[in-house]
Amino acid sequence: MTITLSQRTSCQLLLSLLILLPLGLISLIAVSWLTENQTLEDQIQTDLERLQRYRGIAATLPALQQALEQERSNDAFKAFYFDADTPALAGAQLQTQVQEMVRTAGARPISTQILPTDAQDDPPRVSVRIQLQGTIDQLFQLLYQVESARPFLLIEQMSIRSQARSTPPPARRAARRPTTPDNQDQLTVRLDIFGYFLRHAG
Repeated sequence: MTITLSQRTSCQLLLSLLILLPLGLISLIAVSWLTENQTLEDQIQTDLERLQRYRGIAATLPALQQALEQERSNDAFKAFYFDADTPALAGAQLQTQVQEMVRTAGARPISTQILPTDAQDDPPRVSVRIQLQGTIDQLFQLLYQVESARPFLLIEQMSIRSQARSTPPPARRAARRPTTPDNQDQLTVRLDIFGYFLRHAG
């Protein structure tokens, strides 16, 4: 049987394809594997670096906790905060303190109300709203007490309404007694006062 040149060339091409095709597939698989391997190595390196950072942060945690406990146990630090287990107890302490301040200033408390707390406040705070009657001098005395109070107290809102009557006619005005601190026009005052309290650990 005689094989022509054309048939021989076709056979050679077929043999070449049979050899090159597997080599090409092997090369493609090898390149993909090397690329994936490099990606994994980079990811491992990134994770190791992140782990090192987390270990460094974790190593500082005991020192931070110790410092926090020292601050919480610091009596000078506690003097600026209400010491209570719950916001309700802190609110009751604040309410009692504010009512006593009003009476010490000589004013008359009309009503007090503990306002709702916001769980997102940090540090947590408690607020009361008090309505009172008093003179300007008594109001100044109350504001001075709030400013110098311990634990710290701050005024969030204040509204003042005078109970003064309209100006009398000239004839009656002359007969009136002169204004003294004892008969000053009364003010109706509403104050929103808040302070902070320490939330106990645990």
